[in-house]
Amino acid sequence: MPDDESDPMTPQHTGTVGEVWRASLRLGLTSFGGPVAHLGYFERAYVRSRHWLSAADYAGLVALCQLLPGPASSQTGFLVGFGRAGWGGAFAAWAGFTLPSAVAMFAFARFAPAHPGGLLAAALHGLKLVAVAVVAQAVWSMAGKLCPDRARSAIALAALALMLLAPGVGAQILALGFGAIAGVLLCRDLPAAPGLPVLPVAPVAGAVALVVFVALLVGLPVAARVAPHSLLALAGIFYQAGALVFGGGHVVLPLLRNALVPQGWLSDSRFLAGYGFAQAVPGPLFTIAAYLGAVVAPAGRAVLWSVTALVFIMLPGMLLALAGLPLWVWLSRHPASRGALAGVNAAVVGVLGAALYDPIWVSAIGSGRDVAIAVIGLFLLERWRVSPLTVVLFCVVCAL
Repeated sequence: MPDDESDPMTPQHTGTVGEVWRASLRLGLTSFGGPVAHLGYFERAYVRSRHWLSAADYAGLVALCQLLPGPASSQTGFLVGFGRAGWGGAFAAWAGFTLPSAVAMFAFARFAPAHPGGLLAAALHGLKLVAVAVVAQAVWSMAGKLCPDRARSAIALAALALMLLAPGVGAQILALGFGAIAGVLLCRDLPAAPGLPVLPVAPVAGAVALVVFVALLVGLPVAARVAPHSLLALAGIFYQAGALVFGGGHVVLPLLRNALVPQGWLSDSRFLAGYGFAQAVPGPLFTIAAYLGAVVAPAGRAVLWSVTALVFIMLPGMLLALAGLPLWVWLSRHPASRGALAGVNAAVVGVLGAALYDPIWVSAIGSGRDVAIAVIGLFLLERWRVSPLTVVLFCVVCAL
């Protein structure tokens, strides 16, 4: 038997850190619309344009990250980068996707602490229309690959119905769990997937990541009691928020507000100003941490406090992704779990389809004109193969 088959946990990295950095930076500059839209951008960039991983592998990563606390889109990009170019690729993918919005949020904290409005609000509406087109294209593409038969199509539709009938953070976990059970019952006879898993991580590395995650989750709050309103206390607040939140940036914001505003770290008006501006920048909404860290920092320490807040809100999600990946890889190779993973992948299509309707469609579409702009954007992406940046410009100009 060949060596690569005898050691399935040996990384098979085929790319370079530089190419991961360039791809993720482009996404960081152009990915508007929130975490679900980001997953649509990722699918277009990494699966269909660059062919770094298959649709099934990508859906598996999305499912894993949806089950974990933290920023799902950032976790997915982090793991894609790791699979492409190892640890350097993982860091490059995270940094490229995160830094553009983090720098913008830091600059806003330092130089323009005001509510965005006027033309900026109109441009934001155009970016929401971009998200409609991008996510619709991703759902259509993934459905064709991951729901090729009646059984998996039925699983996707059932997951869609579950998400729409019982909205909430827990609904996506229930939908993915339903997909796994239905997959075991309906998809047991699927053939083995060709080749080895794309993203192998040694079990030891996963165990170390889990130990570090738990140690920081327990240790930081204890240490913060010794020095309240210090840099250590700030790290504890943001780490706990990143470790315990399901559902992305919009869910973590109330947690951060409750931890910072009543305790006197900053005023409600300054917090809401940062929240408003965060809607107008690309990349993960978790980068509001860069704004909040800079706002609450003592004089002369804005950069240090901003970087600390950003790193510690992102760190728990990345540690959990690394801890969960070895188990995911084992499941993908185990014959008894093949049907469950096929069902989970089909359920991911349903989850993204539900998110396409709410919150993306609900928050973006307010008139027939909005429908027309979003549909034209979809045709530009799907039929004419126009770049997402061009579609961003088109939708924003129409909205303005």
